[in-house]
Amino acid sequence: MSEEAPPKIMRRKPVTDHPMSDLLRIDRFPHVWCPTCGLGTVVNCLGTSILKTPEVDPNHIAVVSGIGCAGRGAGYLRFDSFHTTHGRALPFATGLSLSRPDMKVIVFSGDGDIVSIGGNHLIHAARRNMDMVVICVNNFIYAMTGGQTAPTTPTHARSSTSPFGNSDPPFNLPYLAASCGATYVARWTALHVRRLQKSISEVLKKKGFSFIEVISPCPTLYARLNNLGTGLDLMRFYHDNSEINNDADLKSLDINFKGKIICGKFVDLDSPTYRDRYDEENEHILGDKFIPYDLPDFPHISSNSDKEKIEK
Repeated sequence: MSEEAPPKIMRRKPVTDHPMSDLLRIDRFPHVWCPTCGLGTVVNCLGTSILKTPEVDPNHIAVVSGIGCAGRGAGYLRFDSFHTTHGRALPFATGLSLSRPDMKVIVFSGDGDIVSIGGNHLIHAARRNMDMVVICVNNFIYAMTGGQTAPTTPTHARSSTSPFGNSDPPFNLPYLAASCGATYVARWTALHVRRLQKSISEVLKKKGFSFIEVISPCPTLYARLNNLGTGLDLMRFYHDNSEINNDADLKSLDINFKGKIICGKFVDLDSPTYRDRYDEENEHILGDKFIPYDLPDFPHISSNSDKEKIEK
């Protein structure tokens, strides 16, 4: 009786590096995000945009986030990154931008962090035209803390604190940001990866306060509480119900429960930043004694004339 040949051992193919491995803190993986959550997609778009924008030096990028699911983004990205307290990402980013004008500051956080407890900081950072990029990942709910109603939860949608449906009108985030002074405003979904990457590349090269809203699926809480299926089902919904209209009236960008989502780049203009106006005002008052704050080693003395100003 002949012996049967031993079963063939199937070996896995060698694992190659992730395309974003140079920009990610791989030691922090696996991440905490739920399957079919859109945050990984948005982080990938951010990383891809940075790699495809040669005008931006990755060594001069700082990522700031607050509390919540999206707030974990700063911890997974291998830049100078800061995980701040709830709602305080924008004031922290403001101080960082002012003290390190050589850095490109990116705020990466969620709607609950940026627009609710951090809403006051949002409107004033936009009003002052602070030089920073804000990527607000909007999943319509407080996801990490239990699924409570957020300032972006659509009317009639259910949450853990509105089990019969939300009765409060949600914020129209592009309209809010633009009305406060943002010089770049766009909205995309986690499905519009190429358009989102293009927007991020544009704002990385732009001065002033830029605001990008990204509609992202939350399968564990928002979708489950509202019987919307999985994250993949929500992506299909984005495909079927998103409309790109760059010329849309900002007042018409409200998102209704199970309603159409209007996407696009709505605002793109040039305006003096906070630093520009501050320097102009102080130069007007101080005249020849004024020394602009250009580099971290303040006061930056680059010429004999600057030395003479300090001596005076």
